[in-house]
Amino acid sequence: MVSKMRHVQLPIKLLSLIGVLLGMLLLGLTSGSVHIPAGDILSSLWSPEYTVTKAILMDIRIPRLIIAAFVGANLAASGGLLQSVMRNPLADPGITGVSAGASLCAITIMLLFPAYVHMVPLAAFMGGALACAFVYALAWKNGIQPLRIVLAGVALNAVLGGATGLLSILNSDKIQGVLLWTNGSIARASWQDVSVLVPYSLVGLVLALFLIRPANILLLGDDAAQNLGFNVNRTRIIISAVAVLLAGASVAAVGIIGFVGLVVPHICRLLFGSDYKKLLPTSMLLGAATLVGADTLARTIAAPVELPVGTMMAMLGGPFFLYLLRKGERM
Repeated sequence: MVSKMRHVQLPIKLLSLIGVLLGMLLLGLTSGSVHIPAGDILSSLWSPEYTVTKAILMDIRIPRLIIAAFVGANLAASGGLLQSVMRNPLADPGITGVSAGASLCAITIMLLFPAYVHMVPLAAFMGGALACAFVYALAWKNGIQPLRIVLAGVALNAVLGGATGLLSILNSDKIQGVLLWTNGSIARASWQDVSVLVPYSLVGLVLALFLIRPANILLLGDDAAQNLGFNVNRTRIIISAVAVLLAGASVAAVGIIGFVGLVVPHICRLLFGSDYKKLLPTSMLLGAATLVGADTLARTIAAPVELPVGTMMAMLGGPFFLYLLRKGERM
């Protein structure tokens, strides 16, 4: 009877999650320095005249919402995959050095080589990938153990964070122009950013869905995975590579945004259980809805001043996660 009730409740929860995402997207379209009634959105978009309302929607809000939705889905999926790799519900993209490596490379170009600013997305992605590879190289000793990955990630994050801080201090006269990026901001999102981010995101999200079974197997432990015919180290590397692709592409596009990859999979685990057949798709949906909602709040709560969405996520995600830990729910 309990199993049957859970089976009935699952579609309702999924539909509710989709409804939340659609509601956040609609709220993002209507809210801002210029309020656009919901009833005027379709008429403005279909109108042959390029009105002010249509310009706001097409040039500012729609690309911004697309970026926020894909970045949220990417970070949530990346966090969920890394939690499987490390068998640790507290793991997130930052623990593998992805965010720190991407940030250091991107800031280096923006501060020291501004003529090559068009290379920032590629540099951020490569920096994140190299940092993650270095963490795994440090953690390798007759195979990869989750605890060694965590310790190596903490050490590398400290080193890269110190290097980023030193670079910022030495170039304090130029740092103002990159503060938004370092705090995670979607304010300057454009259709060009969409065209760069979306292909990487789609490839990464599809690959993540193909890794559902390996992710579930890793949760059973190394011995059980090997008995089922899985090469544990190779599986960890493959899953981590997809997680890095998702996180690196997101950091390259909008900067460092924390807590999405940590909190969202945890919430989905509480609602849907630990099975990645449910956890991963729902994390993508909830991650998209969370970041769209946080970005909408960031640009309206202190209007006309617009806060970086990374700052907003830190303000919301940190206390919420501490509440979950205090509550003592099973993760």
